[in-house]
Amino acid sequence: MAPKKKSLDDLVATWEVALSDGVHKIEFEHGTTSGKRVIVVDGKEIRRNDWMFKLVGSEDFVIGKQKVKASISIDACSGFAYEYTLQIEGKTLKKFMENKSKTSKAWTLHLDGQDTRIVLEKDTMDVWCNGDKMETAGEFTDEGTETHFEMGNHSCFIKAISSGNRRDGLLHTLHVDDRLIPEK
Repeated sequence: MAPKKKSLDDLVATWEVALSDGVHKIEFEHGTTSGKRVIVVDGKEIRRNDWMFKLVGSEDFVIGKQKVKASISIDACSGFAYEYTLQIEGKTLKKFMENKSKTSKAWTLHLDGQDTRIVLEKDTMDVWCNGDKMETAGEFTDEGTETHFEMGNHSCFIKAISSGNRRDGLLHTLHVDDRLIPEK
């Protein structure tokens, strides 16, 4: 059986979602005459319903290695116009991203000839590098804490120190081979 041809006419929405394991691209196809619904995550089709009599509703799925819950809602606007809303963990994408920026910190750098993305989850102190969860070791210092990990031949740590202001909380800095990596 030949693979189904992607219909650009039916592609109605695309989103990019930054999670700890990377930035994921979500595409949604909706055939308004057939009711077809197709969800593609990172170029891989994960759900297809070819014939649906109900043109509105929602489609649930998961994203990434952490299997983050997501849902696309399809609502009728007027006539034959539809509105598509992506929710992540029960929140609108905007609200989810605002919350994620408070609970995680990300750095991008060029290392060993490739772009590297490092993410710290502040609530769990988990560290992710290019989509892989790293083995870490915590250490208390006179200034705060350091979370150490290795990336290839590189010695890395994330330093957490007090900002001196309750509202700002802790400040996190990334160090690779004892070099401070600037924020982008």
